[in-house]
Amino acid sequence: MIRQQLLMPSPEDLADFLNRHTRSRDCLVQVAGLAEVTYQGRAASTADVGTYLVVVKQDGSLQIHHPTGIKPMNWQPKTDSITARVDEDVCMLLASRRSPEELVQVVFLEPQMALALELAQAGGFVLRGSEAEMQQTLAEHPELIEPGLRVLNRELMVESGGIDLYARDAQGRYVVVELKRGRATQHAVSQLARYVRSVEGKLPAKAVVRGILAAPSITTPARLELENRGLEFREVSALPQATAAAGGPVAQPSLFD
Repeated sequence: MIRQQLLMPSPEDLADFLNRHTRSRDCLVQVAGLAEVTYQGRAASTADVGTYLVVVKQDGSLQIHHPTGIKPMNWQPKTDSITARVDEDVCMLLASRRSPEELVQVVFLEPQMALALELAQAGGFVLRGSEAEMQQTLAEHPELIEPGLRVLNRELMVESGGIDLYARDAQGRYVVVELKRGRATQHAVSQLARYVRSVEGKLPAKAVVRGILAAPSITTPARLELENRGLEFREVSALPQATAAAGGPVAQPSLFD
């Protein structure tokens, strides 16, 4: 997990650390300490000298955090270039983008810690409860998937399996919804595509059938396959309280398992 850690690094050691680990794009880098931050782009700004946490993720995105609050004071999504150098006895980090043209400069005046972490596999949210409970809740609140959606059937059986939610949208088109409690994969996309083909085979030739995959998140290969197949993704990361069949409340599914 920890690839390298430096405490009270010198400017030279910190610049070498940043260049080595940001160029590899295979670890998460954090630097904490007294720093000055300057931004140039659509506007120009300079943050007061203060204690900040600088985070560079594996995709090259940059975040700079205050000691308090959840929102970064500055961020750069997927920078095109990140370099570090020593200038006037301090380490300077430069993160730039070409479109739009932006530059963030961080001057580390008194770095306290530098940490490189190996995060081999990205995690994802898993909704608490069973898929049956998720299905029940979304059947009662289909607007969480899409406004105007009206559920016609749950667990509709076709030759390729059971469709979680069979619905019609605001334009009257048929909609097949496949639900996943965790991160959706290519297997879920293939499953949804089979269900859509099964429904298309039972409807008139002019009927339009949409396919929607609803889940907390989706892998990049799955999203690409979804788009290639003309299917859709809807993020469902939190659910309201469902109503039990007997009329009483059931435990509310939440974001974490």
